[in-house]
Amino acid sequence: MQQLSKQDHYDFGLRALTSLLRYAGKKRRVCPNVLLMAMKDMNIAKLTSADLPLFTGIIQDLFPDVETPVIDYGKVELRQKGLQVTPFTMTKVIQLYETKNSRHSSMLVGKTGCGKTVTWKTLKNALIAMHNKEVPGYELVQDYPLNPKSMSLGELYGENDLATNEWSDGVLSSVMRTACADEKWIVFDGPVDTLWIESMNSVMDDNKVLTLINGERISMPEQVSLLFEVENLAQASPATVSRCGMVYNDYVDLGWKPFVKSWLEKRHQQHPELRRSPQSL
Repeated sequence: MQQLSKQDHYDFGLRALTSLLRYAGKKRRVCPNVLLMAMKDMNIAKLTSADLPLFTGIIQDLFPDVETPVIDYGKVELRQKGLQVTPFTMTKVIQLYETKNSRHSSMLVGKTGCGKTVTWKTLKNALIAMHNKEVPGYELVQDYPLNPKSMSLGELYGENDLATNEWSDGVLSSVMRTACADEKWIVFDGPVDTLWIESMNSVMDDNKVLTLINGERISMPEQVSLLFEVENLAQASPATVSRCGMVYNDYVDLGWKPFVKSWLEKRHQQHPELRRSPQSL
């Protein structure tokens, strides 16, 4: 892995190895080439487009003449009104699904306009659709988006009133207390920095416990998971990076055509006299 480029969201340490082995145990019932499948599912999602061919070459050297079976997700409906179903989008949705199956904390990393929000919202809608069709293993998903940089640390985690010494819950601690039977995603949509993310390390760890400044400890229920939508992890420590599953959205892979096709389709609905098909792009 030393041949790959240096990226803030890369981690191939012991935590990554532990998660890979746990994930391999889940995949053992599905495929005999379980180790190779786990290595690809756990690492390809976070690689940049420049590092992907290099990683593929390393895997081929380690596992010559071994083919990895592809899991069919054909039943999952990814089409949404006004959006384009591209191979890149479908791949990222599936990678996020696999990553969330292996980690309770996941990060979508990439620049603005690379489809991060579309990725997790498409996955959420697909899981809800599968649940509504009564397919076993799928639950309703509730999302709780928040911007951690739009509030103070006290408003995020909770704080004591210095005048009355009364404790007031923050947004995050309040959401974590709200137990529900459905699957719950707490979505942190905002920059990651050491001012607030370091307090999340214990939640992102295996014990999944949020420790408040008043000494109270809140355990995160099994059905609750964390999802971070960030542009980069330049301010995050290696300890934070190692605790999360990574899905990297590269704007180069998405390109400009999906945006233009969606715009043309909207124009055609508003002005039927425009006959040019967006598929001609």
